[in-house]
Amino acid sequence: MDKSRISAIALTALATFALGACGSDDSGKSASGADLVKKGTLTVCSDVPYPPFEDFDKASETGFKGFDVDIVSEVAERLDLELEIKDSSFDALQSGQALNAGQCDLAASAMTITADRKKNLDFSDGYYDSKQSLLVPADSDIASIDDLDGVKVGVQQGTTGKTYTEENAKGADVVTFPSDAEMFQAIKAGQVEALLQDLPVNLDHTADGTFKVVETYDTDEEYGLAIKKGNSQLVEDVNDALEEMREDGTYDEIYNSYFSTEN
Repeated sequence: MDKSRISAIALTALATFALGACGSDDSGKSASGADLVKKGTLTVCSDVPYPPFEDFDKASETGFKGFDVDIVSEVAERLDLELEIKDSSFDALQSGQALNAGQCDLAASAMTITADRKKNLDFSDGYYDSKQSLLVPADSDIASIDDLDGVKVGVQQGTTGKTYTEENAKGADVVTFPSDAEMFQAIKAGQVEALLQDLPVNLDHTADGTFKVVETYDTDEEYGLAIKKGNSQLVEDVNDALEEMREDGTYDEIYNSYFSTEN
């Protein structure tokens, strides 16, 4: 997946939070003994917006909506825990910094499981298979990744889309953004001519016909829910919940509500 740069201010805030968390009396364990940031609550961090996986929704109980949100809501319910979701930069999540600082128990943010990320994070079983894709304006002559020589291509910091672009888009002028929101604004303003990132997110940008996906790339990516390194009981609990969801059809229900029209 793809996302953001942390400023010095953000780093300071994160460090302050970590110190506060260490002295908090709210921390506890789940019924199974898994370590939790806040007693009786599954605290989840996500980089928002990144539709259809996560987006803001003032009308919802958590303040958020999306595929990842529905998945972790169901997981929390099956673990008999309340759910709290926090917006966070993707770079802080994929690096392990937010989880290791005690900001949250779990990161649900369309995050691809990679060997490099596993050095700093534990992951649940995979819960979504993804592809990368190339988005361009509807009237663009760009038809494939081979047409990107000298072209400004927007990617997200810390993501597999950025890595794929750097490795495969020969001659492209790669422009890095902190999040999808900034990337999409940039292509709408003509500051970049293409976006390379996760297929479902790019498909969301084609809704009004102004943009089109011209190519997809099967990269064998699988998203996982990231958990603080060493919190093996929570990994086990989350995996049990995901397995139950698959067995009783709940996972398919959630999946089909977002992706049933995808090829």
